[in-house]
Amino acid sequence: MTEVAGQLEVSQKLALLERMLVVRRFEENLVELWQAEAFRAHYHLYIGQEATAAAIIEVLRPDDKLASTHRNHGHVLARGADPAAAFAEILGRESGLNRGRAGTLHMSDPERGFLHTSALVGGCIGLATGGAYAMKRAGQGAICVAFFGDASLEEGVSFEAMNIAALWSLPVLFICENNGAGAIGSKAGGFPASEIAAKDLKSIPAVLDIPTKAVDGRDVMAVLNSVSEAVVHCREKGPYFIEAVTRRWAGSSPLWPELPLGRTDITMAWEHRHVPDEHVDWIENQDPILLFVRQLMATGEANRNEILATDGAVNDRLNRARQLALDSAVPEPEGALSGIFA
Repeated sequence: MTEVAGQLEVSQKLALLERMLVVRRFEENLVELWQAEAFRAHYHLYIGQEATAAAIIEVLRPDDKLASTHRNHGHVLARGADPAAAFAEILGRESGLNRGRAGTLHMSDPERGFLHTSALVGGCIGLATGGAYAMKRAGQGAICVAFFGDASLEEGVSFEAMNIAALWSLPVLFICENNGAGAIGSKAGGFPASEIAAKDLKSIPAVLDIPTKAVDGRDVMAVLNSVSEAVVHCREKGPYFIEAVTRRWAGSSPLWPELPLGRTDITMAWEHRHVPDEHVDWIENQDPILLFVRQLMATGEANRNEILATDGAVNDRLNRARQLALDSAVPEPEGALSGIFA
């Protein structure tokens, strides 16, 4: 396998870091907006999984399609959606990506190839497989990517869709983002969201002769190498399954996410700060952004000033986007039924 990550220019690696930071700073802003009661909906965040989306989007073509989940913000933003329009969507504003109708759980960006985002567990897998069928019929070499969590493999549609994809050699990339601790956790440390007999999630698609790979979802370079190989396979031969193993961040909770340490302090990549014992592992070993920053600095590809400048520019951009969304108009009541069809 060609080590694609090793061929990247420094500017490309910094662009990957910027993409990850856009997602992280967006999600942190969202927590603050919820705490300020700017919106009251239940929501899920992508913090801790940024490396997966950033790497996968890097190797996709503009004509490739995607289907996402209730944890969709990272996928949509990494693909290049306007953060102001994404904020506006979640705040229910007319200027939102979906005119304020989709909100956080169903936010999508059709202009950037998103077929759908589904809050139903496993809901996007069948849709992405159907999209891949259309891609194959079109004969242009495009693929469809399905993002989903580990619990989706409990759903019948998952096995059925993967079986069809294997039988028909459909160009679909199945991305299982296994984030460990479940959506409903406990103070003792949480427990898996999935109740599945298979000890190895890859064994489920493997029985259908779909090529599989597990990758450290915290390592953006490792993900990039794996998905580069997978995308080539999808375009030429058929389905591929990747399990990206990630970790929930310290503020993950069943309903209302928190920022127990505040916004991510990028300087913690190189400076030691006292943090509560329960957060030390996250800072030192789990946070994909801090891990990537340390990697860039260790190889001499970026210094502290460059990292701080990149983060500062992202923060400024997201602050402007947030305010633009807050200043945007809400939809007119008479438009509530627009877009509804039977």
